[in-house]
Amino acid sequence: MKPMGTIPADYRAIGGELAVGGHPVSALVAEAGDTPLFVYDRAIMAARVAALRAALPAEVAIHYAMKANPNPDVVAAFAGLVDGLDVASAGEMGVALASGMAADHVSFAGPGKRDRELEAAIAAGVTLNLESAAEGWRAIAIAGRLGIRPRLAVRVNPDFEIKGSGMRMGGGARPFGVDEAEAAALCRDMIAAGADWRGFHIFAGSQALDAAAIIEAQAATLALAARLAEEVGALPPLVNLGGGFGIPYFPSEKPLDIDTIGAALGERLADRPAALAQSAFAIELGRWLVGEAGVYLTRIVDRKISHGEVFLVTDGGLHHQLAASGNFGTVVRRNYPVAIASRFTEEAAEVASIVGCLCTPLDRLAEKVLLPRAEVGDIVAVFMAGAYGATASPSAFLGHPPAIEMMVG
Repeated sequence: MKPMGTIPADYRAIGGELAVGGHPVSALVAEAGDTPLFVYDRAIMAARVAALRAALPAEVAIHYAMKANPNPDVVAAFAGLVDGLDVASAGEMGVALASGMAADHVSFAGPGKRDRELEAAIAAGVTLNLESAAEGWRAIAIAGRLGIRPRLAVRVNPDFEIKGSGMRMGGGARPFGVDEAEAAALCRDMIAAGADWRGFHIFAGSQALDAAAIIEAQAATLALAARLAEEVGALPPLVNLGGGFGIPYFPSEKPLDIDTIGAALGERLADRPAALAQSAFAIELGRWLVGEAGVYLTRIVDRKISHGEVFLVTDGGLHHQLAASGNFGTVVRRNYPVAIASRFTEEAAEVASIVGCLCTPLDRLAEKVLLPRAEVGDIVAVFMAGAYGATASPSAFLGHPPAIEMMVG
């Protein structure tokens, strides 16, 4: 038997079944018409934003990083809750603008932006977070042709990273951002070329669960932003402090202490350098806001025993939930929290592995976990499915249909 992560506390049972947003899973599957199915709970999303606002200093804006989940219903819900949206493609930018979020509250980051993407962002009034000097000069040329003053910020590749982060975005040689030694010069060049300079975007890492490490990284980010502002010789209108807040997927992981982080950030901002005295600040989060608000539901289509081990074969799999299968950057495969959703309140009775429908041994949603005895037709729930699920998985692999997505709550 192998342990699995803890089911988020937001989820309850109705009539013995798992309920999402107050609806039992059988009703959700009936409404959707089929499985596999992602269900996103709007109420959980709203509660996460409210908790974050309560923890952070009032002057810190909250941005939703759409890469975590660009589903239009999810984005529209966040557009009414947060202060800005951060996108990483022209496709995401289209969804962001359609959500009702004002263009001047949308920022576009990511390496390899094509000229047509730069042009679309400049024409819409979206802020471009520049990833290189060459990208900056391309943006200036395009803006000149359009007769528009472009809104440009510089994404800085800091010399530090968030210690213990699951995915390192800063420190050393990176494809992301402009090395901190070169960032101020690029800002000066963009200002001199006529850009509407919008400040700095400094992102050091993601999926961190150590509050002390995030506090340390935020302090280093503020110090770096202040030094760069002095070198530029201009006030940065916005300092995007990045994010990095993680959520507890696996056994022994604990929720992040956002109150401690917020208190420390408040102290830093109250005593910030003069170079940042009039700057606005933002935190950019995706996974932390939406990850626990999503559940992936998949139906058992076969139950088999091989060499004494029970395998529950589902109609879903890694083509929808790559991360839960352990194939999304995880070195050692560990179990996400899962449940037999249609028998949510029943006692555990057997050790079973939950596997998907793909013809590959990589397609495992849970390995040797203790569960109620399940039969063909039962519904499996994979939790922590709100972030990096449907759009971060190889949905075209082996030609199976995409998962259905729906919003509740």
